[in-house]
Amino acid sequence: MDVHLVDGTYELFRHHFALPSHITDEGVEVAAARGVLGSMMNLLDQGATHVGVATDQVVESFRNQLFEGYKTGEGTPPELFSQFPLLDAALEAAGFTVFSMVDHEADDAMGAAAVKAATDPRVNQVLICTPDKDLAQVVNDENHIVQFDRRREIIYDQAGVQEKFGISPESIPDYLALVGDTADGIPGLAGWGAKSSSTVLAHYRHLENIPAHHEDWVVTVRSAAKLAATLADQQEAVFLYRHLATLDLNAPVMDNVDQLCWVGPQKHFEQICAHLDAPRIAQRAFALAKHRG
Repeated sequence: MDVHLVDGTYELFRHHFALPSHITDEGVEVAAARGVLGSMMNLLDQGATHVGVATDQVVESFRNQLFEGYKTGEGTPPELFSQFPLLDAALEAAGFTVFSMVDHEADDAMGAAAVKAATDPRVNQVLICTPDKDLAQVVNDENHIVQFDRRREIIYDQAGVQEKFGISPESIPDYLALVGDTADGIPGLAGWGAKSSSTVLAHYRHLENIPAHHEDWVVTVRSAAKLAATLADQQEAVFLYRHLATLDLNAPVMDNVDQLCWVGPQKHFEQICAHLDAPRIAQRAFALAKHRG
């Protein structure tokens, strides 16, 4: 079997900014939630059988206690934020297993679920469905874990991660600590760009392996002396940034792969779709369940 792990929060944001507004007669904005449900039906149409969807109940997580500058829900449009609980309810009614995070983030849940699913010998491949670069850190050929950008239809295995970032998956948190991640509020270190970071980490792999003095580096990068000095001056900060960028693989997810098997929608899914002005989505879901027997 293949296991698909979907970034529900990313999908909600993507559809919110890609689709025109849809306000129901009850005065509720539902366009993004409808878009995600339609996308999930497409995934089932394409043959997905075992699916987990990770979402965020709130934007904040335990990382906000570690770093004041970490991302918050500030700036999230209220008409989008109001669809967070709506999406969870709709996905669960549609028959999907939902990892709804409070203290953790959806990224943590996908990473944790991927690692757990990979231990089941029945699993042929685990596809982490998100373009978020954080998730590249759990890509593993031996465990058959890949990252799948559904929108661009690109699958990244270890070689794909290496080609994209210039480093192996295990170095992704170190890379993000150096270059920063604006989406998550991680500032990175001044002067450390993508090229210098990937060049250094391609050889040393992790921050603690980088020699303190640039004269000892066996790689050539521009402004090496300045980069080494910045790294030395901000040791505490950069290790914190790496911690922020490292997925917590102990996030609460399913107990076993069987819990991800899609067997069809619950009876009240039709009623939920009626509130979303999406009767065709309900029809698709029940038809798919009937076809699969």
